[in-house]
Amino acid sequence: MLRLKRLVHHGNSISPAIPSRRIVTHEQDKLVSLLSPHFAQWSPNRSFFDYYGLPSKAKNKKQRSRLVDEMKKGRFADAIEFKKHGGKIAPASKTIIPALEAVRFPALEVTYSDGKTLKLPIICDRKADNAESMPKASLICLTFRATSLEMINSWCVPFLDTFNASKNVQLHKVSFVDQPLLCWKPMKRLLLWMIRDSNSDLKSGIIQSPLGYSFGDHYWFRKELKLENILTGYIFLVDEFGRIRWQGSGPATEEELDSLVSCTTLLLEEK
Repeated sequence: MLRLKRLVHHGNSISPAIPSRRIVTHEQDKLVSLLSPHFAQWSPNRSFFDYYGLPSKAKNKKQRSRLVDEMKKGRFADAIEFKKHGGKIAPASKTIIPALEAVRFPALEVTYSDGKTLKLPIICDRKADNAESMPKASLICLTFRATSLEMINSWCVPFLDTFNASKNVQLHKVSFVDQPLLCWKPMKRLLLWMIRDSNSDLKSGIIQSPLGYSFGDHYWFRKELKLENILTGYIFLVDEFGRIRWQGSGPATEEELDSLVSCTTLLLEEK
């Protein structure tokens, strides 16, 4: 009988501890649920590079391919090629590129000497209120070195003379600046300020052609457009959807200018 009382007393003494253990366990579950999102980022499925923001394998592979490409080409390869072809990488398109075969012009941010920025290519939204004033044809001229500026002007001047009265044609001249010092914000602002005071590269009429600047590394942009030689100038005729419908390089010839004018007229007539 005495043993039975002790057993009952012992059972009563441990029974209150059971709810308390449940409470503690419940609080632990809540703590784990709160911390689980933070622990999830340390999942074994994630690589070491994700934790510290270091380059991933894909990025390293991409950079290695760039390094190999630049070493293979050599420092003076562009100059040697330029002496051979004089900047004319290939003849310009003779006919307009069909819309189904045309590739899209890569996105490019351009800054002008007055501080304004523009994102190219300009895509037309036919449902917009100002759709009628949006460009149906844009000539985008690219220069990577000052020596090629005269080349793109050989295209721009006749183009302006022909389409200067058109509301649906635009001309964009872009110079690429890739020197790290000039891409530094204070130097960039100083450079644009100096250009603003000396910029006389404007033409009266509906179409104006101030020279815009794209700052930063342009290697992958060039690779996407397959622009191998940076000493020459490149010309792209882009439609209202940002597709490249005609292209040329180097100094313009009379035959190529006729082709450019003809293809631009066809773009303006497309529906």
